[in-house]
Amino acid sequence: MKLYYLPGACSLASHIALREAGVAFDLDKLDHASKKTAGGEDYLAINPKGYVPALTLDSGEVLTEGAAILQFIADQHPEAGLAPANGTLARFRLNENLTFVSSELHKSFGPLFNPASSDGEKEAARARIGQKLDQIERQLSDGRSYLQGETFSVADAYLFVVTNWTGMFGMALDAWPKLQAFMARVAARDTVQQALKAEGLAA
Repeated sequence: MKLYYLPGACSLASHIALREAGVAFDLDKLDHASKKTAGGEDYLAINPKGYVPALTLDSGEVLTEGAAILQFIADQHPEAGLAPANGTLARFRLNENLTFVSSELHKSFGPLFNPASSDGEKEAARARIGQKLDQIERQLSDGRSYLQGETFSVADAYLFVVTNWTGMFGMALDAWPKLQAFMARVAARDTVQQALKAEGLAA
């Protein structure tokens, strides 16, 4: 398999999941401006959507969209325990968490990444992000270590990556101590450190 990524982008969640699953894979870094990869490929020919992540499977098929890739990795390697069994309520809770991170938290960062956004738009985005983080804080306030309880899942990898973007925009997590502890807990995982180092994000 080959994962196409941008350092620190949402593709980092898939990168972490692959390492958690203990599978062999290659990495190919995307140059966002040129849409060329470090390996010399035309990324738009691989993924016409133009954004990461994309995962080329051993069959040659290409899977896109982070939440889909995360569940694919988890389901192909159930021994890693990255997702509850299909058909269970816990699995639907995983889908619930993945959807919230994707459609609510992730998308709320859009104006902050867009250089054309006005100061007002950026301030409104920060407020929306804060509201989403409030929800995560409430979810973690029952003493659980991860979103689903005591077991690390692909949803935790996704939440870690997106929440980590707050640091890029000077948003401290002091107002969300449970989330802050969650971030430290996930960051301490060997697989996360390996992924960060591989993407040039940690020493």
